[in-house]
Amino acid sequence: MYSSVEIDSRLNHYNTENFIDLSIPMDFNGDQANYFDVERAKATPFKSESVIGDTKQGGGCNFDVVTFIPHCNGTHTECVGHIVDENVYVNDMITDSLIPATLVTVTPENGVINGKQLELVSGFDQALIIRTLPNDASKRSATYDAKNIPPHFSSDAMEKIIELGVRHLLVDMPTIDPAYDDGKLENHHTFWGIDHGSHSLYGSNPSQKTITEMIYVPNEVQDGAYLLQIQIIHFISDATPSRPLIFPLDRS
Repeated sequence: MYSSVEIDSRLNHYNTENFIDLSIPMDFNGDQANYFDVERAKATPFKSESVIGDTKQGGGCNFDVVTFIPHCNGTHTECVGHIVDENVYVNDMITDSLIPATLVTVTPENGVINGKQLELVSGFDQALIIRTLPNDASKRSATYDAKNIPPHFSSDAMEKIIELGVRHLLVDMPTIDPAYDDGKLENHHTFWGIDHGSHSLYGSNPSQKTITEMIYVPNEVQDGAYLLQIQIIHFISDATPSRPLIFPLDRS
C-alpha cells in the first residue's frame, strides 16, 4: 500500500510493503548475537508430570518455556529505567507508530565514535540510526566480550546527539558506552539526563527517549531519510526485544 505523510511541510511517500528489518532474529536453535558471553536465549518444551509441550514427544501441541536477557541476547529497545531505581517502563515510551529517522554510517576511530563524525548529520533527527564500519553479517551472530570489544561513543558525540534533538537512538553495537567501564554507563546517563553516578530521578519526570541496541543495517541500505517503526513486545520492563523497521521515502 502506498501512503503519504507530511513532515516539516514536505510531502513524503512510502510503500508499507517496502521496508528493511533492522533486527537480528533470536534463533533459539542457531547462531545468536550475545553480549558479555551470557547464557544463550533458550526455548525448551514445557514439561510436567502429565503434560509435554512437544508434539515430537507425544504432546498435542508445541509450547515452549523461553528464557533470555533482553539487554544481552539480541536486538532490544531500552529506556531510562535501565539505569535508575524508579520503575520506568519502555512500553510507555513508544508513542508514535512512524518516526522520522536519519541513517548515517561512521567508521569508529580506535573504537570510538566521536562528535566530529556526527557534524554532518542532518535531516529527520527524531530518530538517529548509526551503522558502523566495518559492517558484515557476522554482527548478526557476534559474541561481544573481552576478546571482541565493540565500539562506543565519546562524550562529545553524545553531546552532539542531544544537540540534534534525537529522541530514539539506534546502534549496531550492544552498548553505547565502553563495554568495561565498571558500570558507570556515562553515555546512557548523558542521553537520559541523569547525573553521572546517580541512579535517581529525584522526583523529575523520566526521559521519554529510547536506545535500541544490537541492530544490523545491511550494506546495500543507503544513508539518508526514512520512516522508522519500532515494534516492541508489550513488556512492563526497562527493556524489551524489538524489531525496528525502516521505510524508504520518496520525497516530493
